[in-house]
Amino acid sequence: MAAPLTAEVLQDDIAISIARVLATANRKARESGGDLLNCLISIAQLAIDGRTVWRVNYDPKDFIGRRGGDLIVEINADDETISRVLRGQ
Repeated sequence: MAAPLTAEVLQDDIAISIARVLATANRKARESGGDLLNCLISIAQLAIDGRTVWRVNYDPKDFIGRRGGDLIVEINADDETISRVLRGQ
């Protein structure tokens, strides 16, 4: 699924920021035992207490009839550090 990045993409600050955020969140998800290939991944940008946070959700693909298994990683937009990790029940 790898595709070469064009100069246009590399000049897009938001695209690069999201790529870094996703890489950071993926690393944490793997450390937490997440099976990323079997997850539905969504990303949302939030404003919390005057700062911007990226929230990356990892939900199981086989969610029907299943409870829990969700993992949420919140990343500070300013320095791309993990601010919070939440697990669904």
